[in-house]
Amino acid sequence: MKALVICVLLILAAPAQATCRLALALGLDVSSSVDAREYRLQLDGLASALQDVELQAAIFALPSTHVRVMVYEWSGITRQRVLVDWRIAQSPADVASVADPLRATTKPLDRQATGLGTAILFGALALQTQAECWQLTLDVSGDGPNNEGPEPEILRDRAEMAGVTVNALVVGTDAPGAGGADRRQAEIKELLSYFAARVITGPLAFTEAALTFDDFENAMRRKLLKELAVLAVSSIRQSDLRLAAYQ
Repeated sequence: MKALVICVLLILAAPAQATCRLALALGLDVSSSVDAREYRLQLDGLASALQDVELQAAIFALPSTHVRVMVYEWSGITRQRVLVDWRIAQSPADVASVADPLRATTKPLDRQATGLGTAILFGALALQTQAECWQLTLDVSGDGPNNEGPEPEILRDRAEMAGVTVNALVVGTDAPGAGGADRRQAEIKELLSYFAARVITGPLAFTEAALTFDDFENAMRRKLLKELAVLAVSSIRQSDLRLAAYQ
């Protein structure tokens, strides 16, 4: 709770001329572990999450400011592709301009290795072009650890990462295999630990989990709501917030 209060204070202290409160880049894993069905669940799931009524209420909660969104997919260290370039989201039509191209995309990048570190740098560089926004947030989704290129944790001090918060959506495998659900639970806990220790970046960074790709839409919606929650505060007095910070 205290962390959320601090974040709200930072937002209220932001320069008056700023109009973008959040730049949000979303990176989707399309590496060799992701099959055609899982690819569709990611793109369609993100599109549906963005058009959720509750989420759109959070996006539009501060009419004097706006949210900017871009979406890209990634696999190996040389394989990143922008699916939707930066869009300002101030109306349902704006959000549709993000969601509709995702639903229309049918052919992913060539599925290669998992270049997670390079994917994060790609998203961070995109966010630096939106540096006037109050918050720069990268959402990276993945179903496995980095196995090509730089490790994510060694990039945290790079200039490209300045001011960027990295959150993660960790996705479990669809096929539980030997051991059934117990093994699936163990695998996703291990993956969550990996992303928490080596991927997420920033004082308020967090991980969200989808047990399988079938839960991707719900998990994405939860994560986006969490990211927008403190930004939807529009009428809390600064004196009240300062008092709450010491309680």
